Amino acid sequence: MTWEDVLAVGLALPEMEASTSYGTPAPKLRGKLVTRLRPEDDSLVLLGVPPDERDMLRAADPATFHVTPHYEGHAIVLARLAALEPERLRPFLLRRWRAVAPKRLVARFEAAQGQA
Repeated sequence: MTWEDVLAVGLALPEMEASTSYGTPAPKLRGKLVTRLRPEDDSLVLLGVPPDERDMLRAADPATFHVTPHYEGHAIVLARLAALEPERLRPFLLRRWRAVAPKRLVARFEAAQGQA
């Protein structure tokens, strides 16, 4: 994937906008971080990933998922862009989007998607 691919997936969600976080590109929802680029290793910072899931992802696919000491102890996993596919990224972004979106926005989105 490229950063443009990440934006295409992220900006397809309601009210998402291209922004920055810590001086790096980052899609946000109403100013709330959904993910951001980590240019030093061309990875995405995926938030809201519990430690047990992060450990499973790292064990199952270490070519894609990793973590640095800085992120240990946080509900975060890093994903290498070169190894990531859009359909694999979308559930992470959608989960984070739901976590930071207002309940009414989530309800409207789910109703439009045929989810209740």
